[in-house]
Amino acid sequence: MTLRIEPSGQVCGARVTGCDLSAPFDDALVAEIRAAWLEHRVLAFANQRMDDDALERFTIAMGGFGEDPFFAPIAGRQNIAAILREADEKAPLFAENWHSDWSFLPQPPSGTCLLAIDIPPTGGDTLFADQVAAFAALPEGRKQYLRSLTALHSARLAYAPDGTYGDRDAASDRSMAIRPDESANAVQAHKLIRPHPETGEEAIYSTLGYIIGIEGMDEAEAIPLLMELAAWQVRDEFVYRHQWESDMLVIWDNRSVLHKATGGYEGHRRELHRTTITA
Repeated sequence: MTLRIEPSGQVCGARVTGCDLSAPFDDALVAEIRAAWLEHRVLAFANQRMDDDALERFTIAMGGFGEDPFFAPIAGRQNIAAILREADEKAPLFAENWHSDWSFLPQPPSGTCLLAIDIPPTGGDTLFADQVAAFAALPEGRKQYLRSLTALHSARLAYAPDGTYGDRDAASDRSMAIRPDESANAVQAHKLIRPHPETGEEAIYSTLGYIIGIEGMDEAEAIPLLMELAAWQVRDEFVYRHQWESDMLVIWDNRSVLHKATGGYEGHRRELHRTTITA
């Protein structure tokens, strides 16, 4: 089985054909996929008629299941969550802010998989921002300064009971099974610039919704710095826009890209099944 890899022509991302992930696969194919993943950061596998068993098998092959602390799994599974929006749903769009999945954990997931279940005829693109490219484009003096900083990550703004997806959101018509909890108030420190553990490439590891400050820095100084950095991180030249298709699996590297959801499919149902890959 030989992979055919077509780069997106944008800063990152590639379309992959020539493999059948619905069936068992060997170590050689996994190694080929992993090499392409590290190179392109986001891979979209087209024409994959996968079920949840196949999604779990692929996730295990790529490293095993990571933790999903604030999503309830779908019925009959422990490690698959539904990213779901019903056609008539009025709740604010989920995950419309730039982020790296679960960056507030002591060991955040290395990657995320999304399997298309129900794709609307229009809209619903996912945007990815290449943080290796964003860091490489900075002046050397700025790089040195950012390397010296440690960010404080927390889920409290999103998943605490009084957060965006907390008790007030639970009263909305949101169809996703989100489970806010007091544990979201925990704080975890991560270096703002992190070398990729497999490639050594330095990437900006900053996600405004999950970072609440900079270690040793007053909030009045930290927040403007983070906002300025956030604007740089998602400049057009660092962004890949992914358009979904039916029967598509997408995997991305949380260590080197940020991502966000987009809307534009009002009146249509959208469902994807999600797993995370352990650190």
